[in-house]
Amino acid sequence: MPDKQESTAQPSAQEAETLNGQPQDTKVDSNGQPTEEDAEEAGDALYPLTIHLPHEPSKIHVMVSPQEQVHELRQSIIELPAAFQYSCFHLEHAGERINDFVQISDVKGLGPEAEIRLVEDPYNEKEARIHVIRIRDLVGAAGDRTDTLQGVLPGVSLFDSVTTDAKDTDNVQASAYDFDAPAKPSVLIPKEEEPAPKTVKSIALSPWNPPPYHLRQKGHLLYLLITTNEGEQYQITSHVGGFYVNKSSNSKFDPLPRAPPKGHSAHSLLTLLSQISPSFSKYFDDLLQYNNRKDPLATFQMTNAIPAAPWLVPSPSSPLLAHTPDITRTQEGYLISGVDNTDTLRDWNEEFQSARELPKETVQDRVFRERFISKLFADYSDAAARGAILVARGEVTPLNPTEGRDAQIFVYNNVFFSFGADGVGTFTSEGGDDAARVATGKDVNGVRIVNQLDIDGLYSPATVVVDYLGKRIVGQTVVPGIFKQRDPGENSIEYGAVEGKEIVAADERFAPTFAKLSKALKVKKHPVWDKDGKRFDLEASVETKGLMGTDGRKYVLDLYRITPLDVLWLEENTVTEGEKNELEYPHRMTVLRPELVELIRNQKWTEWVNKELARLKEKSKSKSEKEQASKEGEEETPSAEKSTEAETTSAEEKSAEAETTEESKPTESSEPSENTTTETEDRIDASEFQFALNPDVYSGQEPQTEAEKEELAADEEDVRNACKYLRESAIPEFVNDIKVSDLPFPMDGLSLTKMMHKRGINMRYLGKVVSLCEGPRLLRLRDLCLQEIITRAFKHVAGKYLRYLPIPLTSACIAHLLNCLLGSGLNSKPTADIDESLKALYPEADLGFANVTPESLRQEIEAEAARRFKFTLDSDWHNQLKHLQLLREISLKLGLQLQAKNFQFTSDSSAGAATTTTTNGVNGQTNGEQKDSKKKRKKTRDGSPSSVASSVSTPVTFTPDDVVNVVPIIKDSAPKSAISEEALEGGRHSIMQNNRKIGQELLLESLTLHEQIYGILHPEVARAYSSLAQIYYQLDEKEAAIDLARKAVIVSERTIGVDSAETLLYYLNLGLYVHGSGDSKTALAYVKHALDLWKIIYGPDHPDSITTLNNAAVMLQHMQAYHESRIWFEQALAVCERVMGKQSLPAASLLFQLAQALALDNESKAALGKMRECYNIFLQQLGPENNNTKEAETWLEQLTQNAVAIAKRDKDAQARRLRAGIRFPARGVALGGGGGGATAQPTALNNPKSDKPDARSIDDLIKFIEGNTAQKKSTKKRAGRSGPKTRVGATAA
Repeated sequence: MPDKQESTAQPSAQEAETLNGQPQDTKVDSNGQPTEEDAEEAGDALYPLTIHLPHEPSKIHVMVSPQEQVHELRQSIIELPAAFQYSCFHLEHAGERINDFVQISDVKGLGPEAEIRLVEDPYNEKEARIHVIRIRDLVGAAGDRTDTLQGVLPGVSLFDSVTTDAKDTDNVQASAYDFDAPAKPSVLIPKEEEPAPKTVKSIALSPWNPPPYHLRQKGHLLYLLITTNEGEQYQITSHVGGFYVNKSSNSKFDPLPRAPPKGHSAHSLLTLLSQISPSFSKYFDDLLQYNNRKDPLATFQMTNAIPAAPWLVPSPSSPLLAHTPDITRTQEGYLISGVDNTDTLRDWNEEFQSARELPKETVQDRVFRERFISKLFADYSDAAARGAILVARGEVTPLNPTEGRDAQIFVYNNVFFSFGADGVGTFTSEGGDDAARVATGKDVNGVRIVNQLDIDGLYSPATVVVDYLGKRIVGQTVVPGIFKQRDPGENSIEYGAVEGKEIVAADERFAPTFAKLSKALKVKKHPVWDKDGKRFDLEASVETKGLMGTDGRKYVLDLYRITPLDVLWLEENTVTEGEKNELEYPHRMTVLRPELVELIRNQKWTEWVNKELARLKEKSKSKSEKEQASKEGEEETPSAEKSTEAETTSAEEKSAEAETTEESKPTESSEPSENTTTETEDRIDASEFQFALNPDVYSGQEPQTEAEKEELAADEEDVRNACKYLRESAIPEFVNDIKVSDLPFPMDGLSLTKMMHKRGINMRYLGKVVSLCEGPRLLRLRDLCLQEIITRAFKHVAGKYLRYLPIPLTSACIAHLLNCLLGSGLNSKPTADIDESLKALYPEADLGFANVTPESLRQEIEAEAARRFKFTLDSDWHNQLKHLQLLREISLKLGLQLQAKNFQFTSDSSAGAATTTTTNGVNGQTNGEQKDSKKKRKKTRDGSPSSVASSVSTPVTFTPDDVVNVVPIIKDSAPKSAISEEALEGGRHSIMQNNRKIGQELLLESLTLHEQIYGILHPEVARAYSSLAQIYYQLDEKEAAIDLARKAVIVSERTIGVDSAETLLYYLNLGLYVHGSGDSKTALAYVKHALDLWKIIYGPDHPDSITTLNNAAVMLQHMQAYHESRIWFEQALAVCERVMGKQSLPAASLLFQLAQALALDNESKAALGKMRECYNIFLQQLGPENNNTKEAETWLEQLTQNAVAIAKRDKDAQARRLRAGIRFPARGVALGGGGGGATAQPTALNNPKSDKPDARSIDDLIKFIEGNTAQKKSTKKRAGRSGPKTRVGATAA
């Protein structure tokens, strides 16, 4: 979410130039994006090199930076069209071969203008396979790949189609929008497009593959079969020296070169293709142009992140999902990883742990290390998720096949898998399966935090949790020695609890490293006792285990108890053994969140610093009285004190933002206090401050002596206070911040979850949040929380039915459960549509879901809500659902991919939908499209087997065929990159302190670091693009801001989701920046797309959409579409009145603007009425003395006087259309905070700008109305300046 930024001075022309005017031949990095290399040397670092190629064109130029590795230079060479054909080569400089893995700066004599020669190498089998894969991808011969993990249309982007649509519209269409139309699921489906030009019919492995021994000796590597567009078939030999056409046919084997004229040969397959197929070169150029039409970001392969799988996908018969024949698809496994599939087997644990041991002294070291770790985590998450799906589908043999289903463990692809269920009874006392499930989720978070802390000498297994069809599967790297057979009496665990808590181990070798970990996590060193009452002093929770691997490394396992239990919750929700009832909370793993511990620590720290300061002040006072010191000494203290407080609070905010190590924090905050007084002994000693909690209180520890009992009691009190803080401060503050708009209003379950977690609030407190929601704006929050409770309850219910169900029956189960929940309005007695032939194949399957009715499902959901959230749903809750929104939440939580159609949730919606589409006459175009797409969809539905097969007479909302696929939900333990965050923070900080040049260099640096470390397509990079775009926009670097915002949108669509709340926000920001640069028409297209998304994500009337509607209205005024802008203002006011109430101040501010819009639209009578309403609200709420009230009064008088004049002068329409007085409405935005709720209210009301009514702009308006256009130009200019700026403020707030 955008942070509030200080606005900064205007940029000097020269700086703007270096930023946007990149040098002509910018170096293109491996992803085809210009990379801005390390900023310190940005001026002199990039230098040109000439590369001599063996074939046409004989040389190319590239820009490089000395910090790059040579292999990155190789990559950037082969991305250039002139060098596409090379994949197997080395580089030479001055006759010497250059090693691929050194930095460019380490190559002797390599400097600006140097010449490098590219020398083709002989192939080996691996290089030949790589070359074939690369060329297949390049010429578009690789068909659609059906991926087992990522689902249908993964990482799709809609940005290009939204932008192109904007270019085809005129102003009237740009402003037309049907506010009341229902949400259209089709918005999320990409447009169908013409297929790419075909360059070659097929490139496959020949049936003669692999070469026999005697030919392998001669250098034969592979045999290929190529069919050209002309329909001719060629058998090709891949030889160490290149590729040639051989004499084989389908029945005769003779892999020796053919005689001319047909005997072509070349080092690269690409060159050979152009020799054997006359049309190839033309079609290949067409293909490159076709690919360049799209934004390159939208088409890149994702390497470092799992692409977002959309929850709505086109029907399987749509051309977007066309399945084409391609024999090599099945051979790709061999091409990628060789005959025995070992190229891809990796020792994950060794890779992770040695990556941690890489040096991190210099900046270069850190960048290399973080980049390596980031790529490693991405590869591992991908491999673990693929393995988990195979485990869930029963394709992997367990290591212990004789044990129960949940106790089985698996190893696949060097990843160790187990189920997140209590298979062996470890968690019986804590709540069984539910507890085990939670423990795995908490463990992943714990591992992520440990990875982020990056403590030397402490290792953790990389962990991934995958939720798939109700099963939770944990994938961990195999810790060496964990499977070792031990002698009786010998344990593998050397620190912490062994086999339950009966035996405790406390190996001293672990103490120092665990102490570092505990210090960072605010865990107190504390005693625990084993079953014999023997005392052990542990640094960490007894549940956190230390294991000495056979590789000699210290591993930390089971990090699910790094924070204490939430005692108050447990006490409220325990029932005595006798009455085990349905309402008991399902498990005892209710831990506090690490963020909460962090917040409490910061609060304590501030209190402590202030106390110390007061003490020092007393001390220095008494001293100064003694010494009769000069006045200056005294004055110094208070001012310094202020700075400390400011500093500590900023430090708090920082720490809450990034859950980073706290070790640096005390020193940071204590620096300013060092200046507090001149004497050295008066410094605050930060090391005296201590705050740590004992994570093992309330979990069955029995102290032996009195002293121990007292200590434990004190620890228990600390934990109790923390729980009280959560209930009495954290939750009410969170609700209040949303009420007064200090926090942006969450849009969906995900953004709500994120916000609550950031504030340290567990989701089990949703019921408590609901109970605090009262008042106009908060009712919306209440609805959102209720929706989240229902979604989570449904997830648990569905998981129960799906967990052990055979895979082919799952879609019937999902469709039936959705019909019971969401389709009961259409069919109140749905029956499960189970394929009988499948049912017969699984006689022992538990088909309990078939007995579910809407009533029984509601009861289950109510029970889950009561158990998990201590919340009783109203008896009528199922009639108040937002159907589409709830469907989206459920799909995202369960990973469903549903076929997009206009879902019928109630029996009357069909008739309603048909009429609403055609009512709005203004946008005739969209209507046409809608009708069209409906027809299309209907056609495909009619022919699809589902509609034929399920000819059941009663209609249902969902059929099993609607469930196209289920994707796994993945939680990984990858840490964020610390160095790129530091650069971003540093840049922000410098800009706030007005060091523009350093600030911008740091920002560029952080951008490069983000791209280098995460790869370009990654959620973190999208967030970085967005933050930077905002800063650049405020620095008036508009072009740079738009470019970054555009990238943020595309990357976010592809990695977070086309309809994620973040993507919506990035669209809105992009709209603002584009409007700021003068292209309001395109800006409106982005705003309208965002409003369409809002309808799907949240439904109508989201509180923050008031600002957006208001902004769009101002854009329309810039386009001089006064009548249309007035419609948008009216809509903003309507939403505001529904959300905030008619008498609210935001409503008054909007009335103020609407009155002006009406005056511009020549509706003086209406304008007068609105201004009067506005004046009355201001008078009531703020009193007659307030500036806003006075201003409204002035306007009221002017409008009244002019009403008469206007009646007289009805000038021709043209003059009236002239632009005027817009400066004022734009200031009106500031005045009401653009109606962003009371967001900008307090700031706006004290805004010095609006202190006195600006008489001049009133006069302008009057002159304009009377037809005097002399001042047209000046007002227009001023308006443009003030418009977007205040609007950025409104959104930022």
